[in-house]
Amino acid sequence: MSVVVEFSTVAEMFDRITRKYEHSGRPMLQYKTDGAYRSITHAEYRRQVERFALGLASLGMKKGDRLSIVSENRPEWVIADMAMVILGIVNVPIYPTLTPKQIEYIYNDAGIRMAIVSNQMQLNKIQRIRNDVKTLKRVAVMSDKGVTAGEDVLSFSRIYEMGDAFAQSHPDLLRESMAGVKPDDLLTFIYTSGTTGNPKGVMLTHKNLVSNIKASADVIPFGETDTLLSFLPLCHSFERMAGYYTTMACGVTVAYAESVETVRDNLLEVHPTVVTTVPRLFERIYNRLMKQVDSSPAPRQKIFHWALAVGKEMAAAKRSGKVSPFLRLQHGLASKLVYSKLKERTGGRIRFFVSGGAALPKMLGEFFEAMGIQIIEGYGLTETSPVLTVNRLDDYKFGTVGKPIPGVEIKIAEDGEILARGPNIMAGYYNNKKATEEVIDREGWFHTGDIGHFDDGGHLMITDRKKHLFVSSGGKNIAPQPIENLFLASKFIDQFVLIGDGRMFLTALIVPEFEVLKEYAHHNGLLFSSERELILSDSIKEMFKKEIERIQKDLPAFERVRRFELLEKPLTVESGEITPTLKVKRKVVEEKYAGLIEKMYEDVV
Repeated sequence: MSVVVEFSTVAEMFDRITRKYEHSGRPMLQYKTDGAYRSITHAEYRRQVERFALGLASLGMKKGDRLSIVSENRPEWVIADMAMVILGIVNVPIYPTLTPKQIEYIYNDAGIRMAIVSNQMQLNKIQRIRNDVKTLKRVAVMSDKGVTAGEDVLSFSRIYEMGDAFAQSHPDLLRESMAGVKPDDLLTFIYTSGTTGNPKGVMLTHKNLVSNIKASADVIPFGETDTLLSFLPLCHSFERMAGYYTTMACGVTVAYAESVETVRDNLLEVHPTVVTTVPRLFERIYNRLMKQVDSSPAPRQKIFHWALAVGKEMAAAKRSGKVSPFLRLQHGLASKLVYSKLKERTGGRIRFFVSGGAALPKMLGEFFEAMGIQIIEGYGLTETSPVLTVNRLDDYKFGTVGKPIPGVEIKIAEDGEILARGPNIMAGYYNNKKATEEVIDREGWFHTGDIGHFDDGGHLMITDRKKHLFVSSGGKNIAPQPIENLFLASKFIDQFVLIGDGRMFLTALIVPEFEVLKEYAHHNGLLFSSERELILSDSIKEMFKKEIERIQKDLPAFERVRRFELLEKPLTVESGEITPTLKVKRKVVEEKYAGLIEKMYEDVV
């Protein structure tokens, strides 16, 4: 597949796509309100974008200004964003989970002139910092209901009204504005969440994003008949480029999940054909499924494991091009008895999932493939707009992140670092020339900070972050990510943080999958009154010890976990322990749990 219209800027894409479908009546967006999903057509979307853009123009917002959106996924997010796009305004999106202090830093660094927020909670954050951001002139709020705001805060409906009035005296403004947006103009600043230090503003141009949209559309087969369920944050580069701009360029309908917590229900309501997601979703589906299997009667367990084996055999046979009639017959029966049940849970129409943001454990990719659900894994960074490589539906290998997309060059440096070059590489970090020069060399190669290599088939394999390589006190280099992924496949483990940089041996902080753990405790007659009491149980600790030994039996001695501690609360974005893209902030976690960590290294002989 590829994009359905030609364009050189995102503004031009908006103009041509909405013109192409304006009389079709096909839904472009879907969102849930009052208990039901409703649609917005391309014509309706265009009208709302134009009205909002004119409203912004009436407020004096112009090309080159920096405006910000602080909101969860909803239609108003993409309306406000595209209104900025066609005016040549730079959108600086903010994670709605950020604190006022974090937002204040970004707003001052970027010089934000106007903040657009979703609701009262986000509005309160902006009001707290308003006097400390000298450039901030205007604030707008998307929700009309449940919002208490003064006269200095504009509602979306008010901005629409201002746009309608402004259109009367400026009939040619938008046409001229769209024509004036050029490929090298800045489209957005995306502040990297980062695991240490202050975030850096990644400057991306129209050319950066357009090259990535077109290349991604060439290798990921989005089509006009697809419906995509969107739940990853639109402020993240992966969802914005893949689940918003690229789907729009391919004529896909996008439906917004109500929240991350409701994805399971929304899958059944929307019946999507494609979902962009992160590995965490597959871990949760897998753990829930295995929990149900383990509690099923023995005959059902036997059928499930037989079907899983048949699915793996079929996948291997398809790759070799040799599927026997008997295997085909077995697979048809397994599909009816097992695979169809899992597919029903995803809405029944899924063609494939697109996974990004973090490494997909090989075991999970193979498991879902065996169940008849294909996962396409890709790789990239905010600084690369973001996609660099992707597995194709007809050319994939689990445990790898695929091959470079068209127009992107990848090479491996002498120290194993992955370097990338192409039209998608950022213009630099805003207000930070030194940091820019540290990652983009004189030949235009972007230094990703990831370590990896190509396999014999040309698929890129990532072993770890360059910064995250542990060096044990014995001088051994250890990549924590593959080891952590190994343990995350356990149904008893929700989160797993490996410890060991500069230490004699590896230890781990583990957040149990408490639902599964409680069932295990009940089944084994263990009494407990709280989750804390549960993790302090000697029987539970012994069970985890055996589980860890089972998982790591094939690892070399220096990569094995010798001691561990169970945590009673999960690591969260709100507590600052993980980034909004669910990456662990190792420094924060190690500081917070310093006492527990030191306890694991006591009495070392």
